[in-house]
Amino acid sequence: MSAPARVAPHKNMAWIPGGSFAMGSNDHYPEEAPVRDATVGGFWMEKHPVTNLDFMRFVKATGHVTWAEKVPNPADYPGAKQDLRAGSVVFHKTKGPVDLRDPHNWWGWQEGADWRHPSGPGSNLDGRERHPVVHIAFADAVAYAAWAGKELASEAEWEFAARGGLDRAEYAWGDEFMPKGKPMANTWQGEFPYQNLMTDGYEGTSPVGSFPPNAYGLSDMIGNVWEWTTDWYTAGPPQHACCAADLETDSIDPRDPAGIARRVMKGGSHLCAPNYCRRYRPAARMAQAIDTTTSHLGFRCIVRIGNG
Repeated sequence: MSAPARVAPHKNMAWIPGGSFAMGSNDHYPEEAPVRDATVGGFWMEKHPVTNLDFMRFVKATGHVTWAEKVPNPADYPGAKQDLRAGSVVFHKTKGPVDLRDPHNWWGWQEGADWRHPSGPGSNLDGRERHPVVHIAFADAVAYAAWAGKELASEAEWEFAARGGLDRAEYAWGDEFMPKGKPMANTWQGEFPYQNLMTDGYEGTSPVGSFPPNAYGLSDMIGNVWEWTTDWYTAGPPQHACCAADLETDSIDPRDPAGIARRVMKGGSHLCAPNYCRRYRPAARMAQAIDTTTSHLGFRCIVRIGNG
């Protein structure tokens, strides 16, 4: 276990001591298996996801234009079935039950949706300054981290931190999803994607820190928004790849005509529901194409010892 640095390198960061743990799960989705031993060094992690206010300061300082605000290059998307315009993917609650095998029933690309307009044109950040920034592509997260003097976590670092020292526990706070009926994270209650009972008090994203932190002092490691990690996505632990180039190639979905590589995102979001996506657990993981931006995907940063 690493000794903590004397002083946090930035405000609102918590020390994650590092160590060995059982990574993954054999009890849920196949991409989480098998459980395997993993070890990470100590590092500092932001106590909550990067907020709209945080990201606004970055944009004002650098003039950064996010992926969702740019018109895509047609050469990068052969066979595109729609006009390529600036925009992003937005969730829309349905009016009733739909086929859960088809995410297009509740996800839709929307021109003009971006981090400034999280629900699409006409929406804004009024009252959402402390909500996690969304519609962030992997490159946007990396750019922010570099500006802030930080980095993104690996999948193992992220999962270790989310567990808060509770090795093999089902959730970031223990083995019971709602201890004594108390919501511990911003997730979906009710029948997804049409009935949100809002037992946790929120229809969409929530201000960071609205739910109890884990034992490391980290909030929103479960629910609210998915978070980027640096790992290339493979269906399970890499077995045959010899180098980063192999891992990147292996991460590409063969069904994707554009051949866009994918990274691992962790933590689940406010859209994770018992009847559809039980990924509100530290072991849960999903693939996300690095050019994809959505209304439930954000990030947080870390500082490794010696790099801050």
